[in-house]
Amino acid sequence: MSDIIQLLPDNIANQIAAGEVIQRPASAVKELLENAVDAAATEIKLFITDAGKALIQVIDNGKGMSETDARMAFERHATSKIKNIEDLFHIKTMGFRGEALASIAAVAQVELKTKKEENTTGTYIEIENSTVVKQEPCAFNNGTSISMKNLFFNVPARRNFLKSNSVEMRHIVDEFIRVAMAFPTIFFSLTSNGQEVFHLEAGNLKQRIVQVLGSSYNSKLVPVKEHTDYLDVYGFIGKPDTAKKTRGDQYFFVNNRFIKSAYLNHAVNTAYDSLLPKDSFPSYVLFIDLDPEQIDINVHPTKQEIKFEDEKITYAFVQSAVKHALAQFSIAPSLDFTLNADIQSLSAVSNPFTDEKKDATTSSSLFKTFTQKNQAHFIERSSNSELKHWKDFFTPAKEESGVRNWELGNNEKQEIRNEEFITKQQIPNSLYEEREIKSEKPFVQLHNTYIISTTPKGFMLIHQQLAHERILYERYSKAAHQQQTVTQKSLFPINLELGVADAVLLNELLDDVNALGYHIETFGNNSFVIQGTPADVLQGNEKHSVELLLEQFKHFTGEVKFSKREKLVRCLTRQNAIKAGQQLSQKEMQTLIEDLFRCNTPNTTVTGNPTFVEFKEDYLDRMFTKW
Repeated sequence: MSDIIQLLPDNIANQIAAGEVIQRPASAVKELLENAVDAAATEIKLFITDAGKALIQVIDNGKGMSETDARMAFERHATSKIKNIEDLFHIKTMGFRGEALASIAAVAQVELKTKKEENTTGTYIEIENSTVVKQEPCAFNNGTSISMKNLFFNVPARRNFLKSNSVEMRHIVDEFIRVAMAFPTIFFSLTSNGQEVFHLEAGNLKQRIVQVLGSSYNSKLVPVKEHTDYLDVYGFIGKPDTAKKTRGDQYFFVNNRFIKSAYLNHAVNTAYDSLLPKDSFPSYVLFIDLDPEQIDINVHPTKQEIKFEDEKITYAFVQSAVKHALAQFSIAPSLDFTLNADIQSLSAVSNPFTDEKKDATTSSSLFKTFTQKNQAHFIERSSNSELKHWKDFFTPAKEESGVRNWELGNNEKQEIRNEEFITKQQIPNSLYEEREIKSEKPFVQLHNTYIISTTPKGFMLIHQQLAHERILYERYSKAAHQQQTVTQKSLFPINLELGVADAVLLNELLDDVNALGYHIETFGNNSFVIQGTPADVLQGNEKHSVELLLEQFKHFTGEVKFSKREKLVRCLTRQNAIKAGQQLSQKEMQTLIEDLFRCNTPNTTVTGNPTFVEFKEDYLDRMFTKW
């Protein structure tokens, strides 16, 4: 029987490895930027064409490579950062496994130009499908330029799985921001299709945060700085008014490496405690520096998930550091155990406690109340008490007719009603046997979340938020596809300043956003003018409405692939719906129910959750009947 196990060719093995490391253009951007950082560059420029599908180029002014190193860099597991097994536990660089360039060369056409400062000429290498096509000397400045063209040109199936240019560009921007945020002392720029998107001058961390996230953060950042023997926590957290409904501007870095950690996110969220509204998430850029031996960063291909040797102590340090920062800058209350100097000057502290004062104190009724037995609920009567006529408050008031309220019979009580609670409901609903429901009973709002409405054969329990989501979804969906939008014009145009990433996103979505009832125009670099909003947006809430819409769109989650417009419709629906916990008047409840049963699908939300539950009379009878 012949042997069947054989070694894979290098080009196939490299493509398999590339599937783990290079999943999309943003993955290659991350690896190339980190290599430039490891090369001790002070200027790093990123050029993108066609969302990275046609070209990704990174130019840096770092150390550069020799001719031999330039060729060896594209071999699998070739690295200058690991010499022995012990080095794996002392990683202080961004890259170390030597997989990135080999993986990139396996799925793209790569051109490399590099030169060391001590060399007179540089090296030019051209690689395609892991094969060196050309290698020759070249003239080049100190540093490295690496270009990868036609990503996945030799793996068509992988290329077909790439998303639209706007989606892929958004991922590239995310990776660019994460690296640029971690190294504020390095100049970064990002140019897409010939247009400069980011131009980040070298500076301190706060300047970099404001450059990336927008000038609105300039006065809303609280510094965090805690030094311990085990780890250091530093960075900035946002004041409570910067909190968002989605996990937007949240960045954690461990030894300058961006990580994702739900565990540490929870530590920050709990530190804010009751400072934030329900379902709001704080903004923060936090760095954790600790001994590399205390973490394992080699647990995930992208190195964005790491293992801590002691997660609990890290959690505690992060939480206490954020709490201390909030208290120190008067964002949250704290206990101060230091004695105020003014207290020392009070007579109660400075004057001696004489025997006369002691006798006067011990003979008082107040002293006896706290020292004698069975005195806990004793209150000494006083002839001057203002409460001696307290029973008068319970004396029944006479009606003009001379009849007391509680002497009315049951029938008469039914007639005494507040007119505003007398309503007539006419709710067309094809789901019921009776097309028209008539009732003179008032609606009842339970826990400011549910509405109880009687029907001829029982009652309905309606969830006000889910019901309103169904109403708004059908309204916005109809407007988006039939161009029948109602726009509420602003009396005065409203200027909207956004961060670079959000400005790029809004420019891509502008036509779809305006189709939903907004009237937004571009106004210079990263600036927009809001001329109008959908009728459901409250006046004075226009800017927040657009910002929240962008946040929800960026973090939209769904198993089904939706179009941009459909995502916007769903985000706008969720944003403008009446929230659970909001008190409604009788008129508002009636209008909500009538609008719900005019919908094409009134019984469920767009995500499939029920909007109401019906309790019929026979079901209620069975609940209280044993046999």
